[in-house]
Amino acid sequence: MKITLIDSLHPSFVEALEKNGGFELNDRSEISSDAVVSVLADTEVLVVRSKIKITKEILDQAPRLKAIARAGAGMDNIAEDECRIRGIALFNAPEGNRRAVAEHVLAVILALFNKIIPSHLAISHHEKWKRENSRGEELKGKTIGLIGCGHNGSETGQLLAQLGCTVLAYDKYRPADDFPHGIRSATLDEIAQHAEVLSLHVPLTAETRSWVNQEFLEAFHHPFWLVNASRGGVLDWTALPALLDSGKIRGVALDVFEQEPPFGHPVFENLQKRQNVVFSPHVAGWTVESYQKISEVLAAKLIHFQKNEA
Repeated sequence: MKITLIDSLHPSFVEALEKNGGFELNDRSEISSDAVVSVLADTEVLVVRSKIKITKEILDQAPRLKAIARAGAGMDNIAEDECRIRGIALFNAPEGNRRAVAEHVLAVILALFNKIIPSHLAISHHEKWKRENSRGEELKGKTIGLIGCGHNGSETGQLLAQLGCTVLAYDKYRPADDFPHGIRSATLDEIAQHAEVLSLHVPLTAETRSWVNQEFLEAFHHPFWLVNASRGGVLDWTALPALLDSGKIRGVALDVFEQEPPFGHPVFENLQKRQNVVFSPHVAGWTVESYQKISEVLAAKLIHFQKNEA
């Protein structure tokens, strides 16, 4: 089975495939995005991270394609419906970065609660020692609302539950009796009524695009903190400045943006001036450890596919 690799993966990926046998690996991880179509004619499995969007036009250049493997969790850069029509199997590796996402979400919540960013700026840039203004809050005892309880949501919720939080999660595709220990299945209304922190963990689909909008956020009964480490398009961030101004949202942590990087966008220009906003460059699931785990998970799935064609 011929595999074309157009993004870099951890060496363990290649090692696992070579050890298994049955694969002809064409490592083109250094290829430019414009040149990808030139290597697809005889490709049976395409391995991609984020270099290109797999569109219908790209698929037309890969007549022998049997599977696409995404080195990550989200599949929004792949034309999934078109792949299903063509019988192309799809694989991703959310198991590989679930802990990385959970720890990142915890880190930014703690940064917001403890005013780490404004404290750092006050000391390092202005040489001001503002102890009272830097007084934080403890996470233990807070109610966390999760939208989505898949791999990343589950790991995040369990980590927060271990720290003494009450964790409520909404996931329309997961049965209530299948929620992990420490996480309670809840309706959106229950989350809006009780949550002090809202964290988003859903993929970007036609159903979820701009789902978390002004109406969604204004439904919350109490001021709350907002974290998005899923996909930028899930959140209509144009609603954030007014909600921050009103105090409905106490602070925001954004790891993902609909336009990446977001520089120059008027909403970004507004948010970057605020001391209760934390940014990171789409790295919540991107650690030294997750880089290896994602590669190993993906290799295992492709080996299974090669043996079973299913």
